[in-house]
Amino acid sequence: MVAGSVLGSGAVFLESSVVNVALPAIARDFHVGVAGLQWVINGYLLTLSALMLLGGALGDRFGRPRVFAIGCLAFAVASFGCALAPGLTVLVLLRAVQGAAGALLVPNSLAMLDTAFEGEERGAAIGQWAAWSAVSTAVGPFAGGWLVDALSWRWVFSAVIVFALAAAVILVRHIASGKSQQSGKRSTESGGIDYLGAALGTLALAGIVGALMAGPVLGFTSWGIVAAGVGGVVCMTAFIVLELHVSHPILPLSIFRSRQFSGVNAATFLIYAALSGLFFLLMPQLQSNLHYSALLAGAALTPANVIMLIVSPISGRASARTGARVLMTVGALIAAGGMLLFARVQPGASYLGTVLPATIVFGLGLSILVAPLTSAVLSAVQERDTGIASGINNAVARLAGLIATAALPLAAGLGGAAKLEGAAYAAGYARAMLISAGLCAIGAVVALITARNGHPSRTSAHPRKPR
Repeated sequence: MVAGSVLGSGAVFLESSVVNVALPAIARDFHVGVAGLQWVINGYLLTLSALMLLGGALGDRFGRPRVFAIGCLAFAVASFGCALAPGLTVLVLLRAVQGAAGALLVPNSLAMLDTAFEGEERGAAIGQWAAWSAVSTAVGPFAGGWLVDALSWRWVFSAVIVFALAAAVILVRHIASGKSQQSGKRSTESGGIDYLGAALGTLALAGIVGALMAGPVLGFTSWGIVAAGVGGVVCMTAFIVLELHVSHPILPLSIFRSRQFSGVNAATFLIYAALSGLFFLLMPQLQSNLHYSALLAGAALTPANVIMLIVSPISGRASARTGARVLMTVGALIAAGGMLLFARVQPGASYLGTVLPATIVFGLGLSILVAPLTSAVLSAVQERDTGIASGINNAVARLAGLIATAALPLAAGLGGAAKLEGAAYAAGYARAMLISAGLCAIGAVVALITARNGHPSRTSAHPRKPR
């Protein structure tokens, strides 16, 4: 089960990052600037983040391995379509389908592990999941760079198909063997699924994020931008009101009564916003301003991959014994230091003197914090809520990427930029890295205040509405 979980979720996380190194090539082929590339990234992140809760709820209701396998198959089909996309519009639409499929498999991949293992074994399994998920995210630029240089940017979509199909095969065999146990049982609770809530949440994010991305090009006073922004806010308000009153909410707000759950998710949002800003802007900086090839730009992060493979499982076991507070705090602060070092990656900077130290520090911090963060989220809720808790945390992480990709270029002075090279991009990139470091440091403070430092155990501190 661990192998299938890692392969499936890894395909989704790989696709989240592998595209970054292909952005300059996509921009050249489709003749687009920063705004067009934001849509390529956020078309995927929009549905992935907005529908993550629905994916978790479907897994809780109909069986996590089953929903996971369906998501893997759909992800493979959508990836094949992306590889054949004739233009930007079709590519963005298929990226949205990819994200929806990913929303089915990611929350269930983690929830399956949480219910299949106990104690330190659970910590080790989550550590492996976190390590390989982080590595799949970070190795994306290296693999994507090789594919772009050797073949075409279209192969960055084709490459993940085999991983998604392999994960589906493993889980189908797992279901057929009758070994699903708790992770595969259907929920015995009655009641429907909040499809209206999922739709409202998706429309809310689409309106708000769309306005942020298109505003610098069309003007924030444009009627279309105003309508999108206001419509997003109205849908978000309706979503919150619905979740407070519907009998089976897609986002059960009562789960946030757990101080640790709420705090760790807040830290997740801040930290992953910082990570997403770094990954989105670093690859164009390396390729366009430091003149790295796509392969060399991707390979620049290889030391971080090695560190994560070694350190993340150790960090997961340590978190299972001592709690997440110290590890999350220290890891986030070290990662913030790495982002500060990445701000120094400017034209003329050497790899050994500038890029490598930043990569090592960043990779070490990420390795220390990811597994404890995941464990802290799941240990804050009852076992019956692990599916929705995993869905919420993964949705928060993807939502952070969605908002960061839309807002960070705007905050750094890159909103609507037509070129990915030159002094203006380099200056905006440096500002963005400083902002990212600040977000990560604030996330460390939030973790210090809200995460428990003792042995993690499940809590029943937040009652759920009867189903």
